[in-house]
Amino acid sequence: MINAQYRCPICQSSLMLKEHTYRCAQSHCFDKAKEGYVNLLPVQFKHSKQPGDNKAMVNARRAFLLQGYYQPLADKLISILDALSLNNGVILDAGCGEGFYTGQFKQSCQTVYGIDIAKEAVKKAAKKYTDCHFSVATLSQLPFDDQHINAIVSIYAPILPAEFNRILSDNGYLITVTPGGNHLLSLKQKIYQRALQHDEDKITVDNMTLDTQEQLSYTMTIRSGDDLLNLLSMTPFAFKATEEVKQKLKQESNFECQADFLIRIYKKTA
Repeated sequence: MINAQYRCPICQSSLMLKEHTYRCAQSHCFDKAKEGYVNLLPVQFKHSKQPGDNKAMVNARRAFLLQGYYQPLADKLISILDALSLNNGVILDAGCGEGFYTGQFKQSCQTVYGIDIAKEAVKKAAKKYTDCHFSVATLSQLPFDDQHINAIVSIYAPILPAEFNRILSDNGYLITVTPGGNHLLSLKQKIYQRALQHDEDKITVDNMTLDTQEQLSYTMTIRSGDDLLNLLSMTPFAFKATEEVKQKLKQESNFECQADFLIRIYKKTA
């Protein structure tokens, strides 16, 4: 396996891996954890003690995704990456979570990185998907040299145009996944008296042009109440659900729910 090419988050010089420690010319050191990831989020860059998803949220996400409900999205993204012909390129899953998509992107490219601010998620990802490189880091200061990445995939994660442009190679690609108007609408209707559709407006990304936009929509049959609660925990409206609503959802079986994804492919132009 090729060693990961990172740069120091403190001084921005290159990191070299020796045994189990990444070290830069200024002697800043970052140990590789036993699970295989490296924590490149110094404490002074954190805005809370444990940023990102907690362990329960990470476990719920993995449990849901491994049931295959979002596999059509993974398959679609893999086909897009294959079409970009990045065989010897480098892919970054920006906001990778527990690695469900990252691990599958490996079949489309030689080198795949996963970055997330949640340590619990990265730990789980690195332990399962050992062919990829995982690190704890912030998207606002990515631990890569300029123009090191050929394609960035962002699934429901913040888009930071300046930083993404910095690390993307010339003619590199940004692939974003955002919710379509009807995404999880029937579940939202269980939470809100008036459930609104998602806003489908596209974002403007400086120095990138929108090359392609596609919509992936299908009906999921959520087989159990536990799966439904795991899905709920992945949504921003989970905090609006009362205990009464959660108990009702737990009793559901074969609940039909919409998956509706907007996939946009941007190409770097400058």
